[in-house]
Amino acid sequence: MMKALKLATGLNVILLLGAGYSPASAEALKVVSSFTVISDFAKNVGGDKISLTTLVGPDGDAHVYEPKPSDAAAVAGADVVLVNGLHFEGFLPRLVEASATKAPIVELTKGVEPIKSAEEDHDHGTGEASATEEHGAYDPHAFQSIRNAKIYVKNIVDAFCTADATNCDSYKTNATAYTKKLDATEAEVKAAIASIPESKRLIITSHDAFGYFQHEYGLKFLAPEGISTDSEASAADIVALIKQVKEDKASAIFVENITNPRLIEQIASETKLKVGGTLYSDALSKPDEGAATYIDMMHHNIDTFKKAILGS
Repeated sequence: MMKALKLATGLNVILLLGAGYSPASAEALKVVSSFTVISDFAKNVGGDKISLTTLVGPDGDAHVYEPKPSDAAAVAGADVVLVNGLHFEGFLPRLVEASATKAPIVELTKGVEPIKSAEEDHDHGTGEASATEEHGAYDPHAFQSIRNAKIYVKNIVDAFCTADATNCDSYKTNATAYTKKLDATEAEVKAAIASIPESKRLIITSHDAFGYFQHEYGLKFLAPEGISTDSEASAADIVALIKQVKEDKASAIFVENITNPRLIEQIASETKLKVGGTLYSDALSKPDEGAATYIDMMHHNIDTFKKAILGS
C-alpha cells in the first residue's frame, strides 16, 4: 500500500506539470511496454507510427522491478500498455492502480497455451505462501518459444489496430514481414538443437526461465531458483540440485544476464562444470552487447549452448 501511495503522490506532481492521457490521434500512438522483449516486438510492428516507452530496461529483472513515479506517468499517458501477463510483472497491479490509466492493458500471453511451472509440479509446502501462490501456477516466460512470440506479435497488431485504425494496414504489413524473420529464426534454432546429441542436452541455468524453450526445442533445463527471481533457493534445494546434476551428468552450466552469478558459480565449483557463458532470459542486452533484439537473443543463446556443449 505504501508503495502505491508513493507512486500516486509522485504521479500527481508529474500530472500537474502537464502529463495525462490522450486518445489515439494523428500523432504517434503512445505505447508503454513492460520490458525489453515486448518493446522489440512493438518496434517491429509499430515502426515510426508509435512512440514507445519501456519500463524495465536492458538487463533488468521484471520480477523484482520497483516502478518509479515517471513510470506511472507514462502509463497514465499511454494509448496502449503492453504487458506479458501470467504474473510475470509483479509490480504491475500497483503501478496500474497508481496511474489511474484509461489505456487498455494488453496481456500478450492471451492465446498462448501455458505450461505449469516446475514449482507447481514440485510444491513441497512450508506453511508460508508458496511460490505458486505468489506468482501463479503457470510459467510466464512464454516468449522463450518463437511459436509463442508470433502470438505476442498478433496480439500487438490487434491492440494497435484497435487503438489506431488509420495505420492498421501498416501494422499488419510490418507484422507479416517480422513474422517471416521469426520463422527463419525458428528454423535455425531447431537445426542448432538437432546438432546436439540427446545425451548432452541437460543444462543448468540460474532460474526457471526456459521451460517453454525446453518444451518446444528439446533441451532440458534445471535451475536452483524457480520461475521468479524474488525468492532464493534453500540450502536443501541446492544440495538436491547438485546431486541431480552429478547423477544425470549435465553437460553445461550458464549464468543469466538478469541474475547474480554467485549461486551458479558455487554449483559449478561443486559439480566441476565450467560456466559456459551468459544467457539472455528475461531481458535483452544493451545495444552494443549482442542480444539487443529478440532475434539476436535467440541467436546468442543457441550459439552459447553449442559452444559450451560441443565446443563449436
